[in-house]
Amino acid sequence: MANSSAGGKTMRLEVFRYSPEQGSEPRFQTYEVPFRDDWVVLDALNYIKDQLDGTLSYRWSCRMGVCGSCGMMVNGIPKLTCAAFLRDYFPNPVRVEPLANFPVLRDLVFELDSFLVKLKSVQPWLVRKQEKPISEGEYLQTPAQHAQFKEFSMCINCLLCYAACPVIGLEPKFIGPAAIALAQRYNNDSRDQGRAERQEVVASHEGIWQCTFVGECSVVCPKHVDPAGAIQQAKVASTIDWFQEVLWPWGARK
Repeated sequence: MANSSAGGKTMRLEVFRYSPEQGSEPRFQTYEVPFRDDWVVLDALNYIKDQLDGTLSYRWSCRMGVCGSCGMMVNGIPKLTCAAFLRDYFPNPVRVEPLANFPVLRDLVFELDSFLVKLKSVQPWLVRKQEKPISEGEYLQTPAQHAQFKEFSMCINCLLCYAACPVIGLEPKFIGPAAIALAQRYNNDSRDQGRAERQEVVASHEGIWQCTFVGECSVVCPKHVDPAGAIQQAKVASTIDWFQEVLWPWGARK
């Protein structure tokens, strides 16, 4: 935390609270925190936890925009709270809620299980039908080949895109932008041979065709991964598959 305050100024944080063991309805609790020009929302939450209310629950780890664990709704917009500066909201109150479209476990902590199942289903790892002998050396790539998937490899699983996605809110079984972007990351990798296996999931009813291309997933992404672009790439590739299998079957057999 910063050592100096900005002239003794303060800000109000309206924080979502929910304690399932108490059987009470979710509510908002207001806290007064020091305003400091270099503080982010996460600093304010840590101040509340350390100085005002030790019962507040939330996730955080690195404070550097790397781990992705501090994602929350800040004034209704999915944000990494370690990158949301108080000065951008001062002097107005800041409302902090758990990410939308996920079941809430307690306060600002939400359940990740459904996402982890979706992520595993697209096999976000290199798939090889047969490994070459170590004596033959590495699987080399050109800079152009690496550029094909680098953007999508920057995903930190912060899940801001799921909170921003209107389809997830209506169709919870939708695989979702991050999982599809990571599937595309490996589909575009010259070393990978697992696209056919991933395609069964990616092009299923719960996959890419659920996306209506609103594009909010790419807008809120803190790493500029462009999951909306990944989904459109996958749609094009899936359409080509269909043409080859249905309208040009002899081409698919070659």
